[in-house]
Amino acid sequence: METFERARLDAYFDRIAFLFAPTECPASLLITHLLPERPAFVRGVAAMTEVRAVLPKPKSVHTEALRRVEGDGHVCDKLSRELFADPERAVRYLDTRAAGRPIVLFDVGGYFAPSIEALCARFSGRILGVVEDTENGHRRYSDLVDPPCPIISVARSPLKDPEDFLVGQSIVFSTEALMRGRGDILHGRTAFVIGFGKLGSSIARLLHAQGVRVTVYDIDPVRRTQALAQGFTVARDREAGLGEAGLVLCATGALALRGEDFPRLRNGAYVATVTSSEDELELTGLPNVYERAHIGEHVTRYVTTGHYFYLLNGGNAVNFLHGAGVGPFIFLVQAELLAASAAIARGDLGPGMHETRPADRAAIATTWLDYFNR
Repeated sequence: METFERARLDAYFDRIAFLFAPTECPASLLITHLLPERPAFVRGVAAMTEVRAVLPKPKSVHTEALRRVEGDGHVCDKLSRELFADPERAVRYLDTRAAGRPIVLFDVGGYFAPSIEALCARFSGRILGVVEDTENGHRRYSDLVDPPCPIISVARSPLKDPEDFLVGQSIVFSTEALMRGRGDILHGRTAFVIGFGKLGSSIARLLHAQGVRVTVYDIDPVRRTQALAQGFTVARDREAGLGEAGLVLCATGALALRGEDFPRLRNGAYVATVTSSEDELELTGLPNVYERAHIGEHVTRYVTTGHYFYLLNGGNAVNFLHGAGVGPFIFLVQAELLAASAAIARGDLGPGMHETRPADRAAIATTWLDYFNR
């Protein structure tokens, strides 16, 4: 980013912090993608909370962004699903970082969900609540039978709609870029989009606009009817769609392909995802008769007798290979995350799932327009 762009972004987050800063400053743990623009967001979080640790998402760490965040004095710890899958380990970790403190947990993908009950019950401080960014994480927290603390999700916020559309665009761009690196193109292939939520529907529309034949599948029958109404072919089931597609795009945020699904892929099919391989693909269940070979930058061929397919970026989100940029629209969502943390810090929310207030969203949108609609 240019110096003047950084200055404007810092001024924007200063304004957001002024609008929403809580009366008392809690501690925080911050899980985040560490992309080039992200240090300004981390500074915004630090203006409203005492950041005890930043946990960068493993597949989206930009070296310069990491250097700048650490240069601002923040501890950056290694993030994994295993860290918070074991409640005992999760409690010990929080006690090393924020013992005795009231704390807000910033999440991206439901990392804290498996241990949140233990954290609320046994952490030496107090879990004020969780702020969740993604649809994948939203579902993980929604699946909790009795959430022990407030959880504010921005995954379905209208302020996130521009990001979802532009992320879909970046997924299509990066997928085609990797294919073109092998001399292949999108045209002439049928694309199979698994998942017709906000991201999946965006991907399907963008592929269709480029003249690609698109088939859709979603486990939700309501979404399947929506896909039909928008003119897409809808597969009867996942297996039927896999056998016909030259490109499979997984956009469920959960588990799109199980081990037994891979042998059903059409020969020479490409597989790409919008999130991490550990969430979207059961690669460990792939029959061990398949051999792997890296045949191009970020392209892996899986081959066995009579069958082969290509996996892009190791099954991780392809758009992070090209920056995953969505322009200044990401700052709408980041500001809502800050507003959500302030709402949790106020302490007037009960346990369970919540959204930010419409008035707060309107204030964020107005502020964003002042800074970025120029």
